[in-house]
Amino acid sequence: MSTGGVQSLQRAFDLLERLADAGGEASLSELAATSGLPLPTIHRLIRTLVTLGYVRQNSNRRYTLGSRLIRLGETASRQYGTWARPLLSQLVDSVEETANLAVLDGDEVVYVAQVPSKHSMRMFTEVGRRLLPHGTGVGKAMLSQLPRGDVKALLERTGLPAYTSNTITDASELLDSLDEIAERGFALDESEQELGVRCIAVPVIGGPTLAAVSVSGPEGRLTKDAVNRILPEVLAVAQRLADQAAVG
Repeated sequence: MSTGGVQSLQRAFDLLERLADAGGEASLSELAATSGLPLPTIHRLIRTLVTLGYVRQNSNRRYTLGSRLIRLGETASRQYGTWARPLLSQLVDSVEETANLAVLDGDEVVYVAQVPSKHSMRMFTEVGRRLLPHGTGVGKAMLSQLPRGDVKALLERTGLPAYTSNTITDASELLDSLDEIAERGFALDESEQELGVRCIAVPVIGGPTLAAVSVSGPEGRLTKDAVNRILPEVLAVAQRLADQAAVG
């Protein structure tokens, strides 16, 4: 491929990323302001992406991410989950509770892999399930890695509906908790997504997409003391996932 072709490819992917950063929708002038590219260049690249189905033009003449990206994203997520599953299995063998891997897809958490505990009473989250991030351990772990301006924009789009009476529904309180999570390196879900369930989640930093690994179980087993015992194991798996992603 010629140098010009490589540059066009890089610019096209950059525009897709900037659309995603803008919440999935932007005008040509907004893309020009954030990318620094000339309007004619942006128009040419966007028209090509529209023709291919990776971008769609709305009736208000603004551009959004196209439906063809969904298949790519879902396939990549499944592959990521398959690649991570052996490490999740090792984590379950070590801590004897359910292990999960989730990614941030747009404004939602998507679970891409799970290995269940061998206990008869165990947590089960269907692979492919989507939730808003503010009410989950994995979601808060991932949000803690984003610039706070991006988090505020996300929360303005999604709101903070309550999954349980323990869900954080105040944006200021959530932002404060994200600062604490970023500092200590892990998040806790204290019956915020499902009553009686505790979850400890660690962000996977440096992977192909923003992700988090977690261990979840009933509060009666996953006590505060158990969390302290399990935390090093979850941190180690998150680091191994990040290291493998860097090598890959």
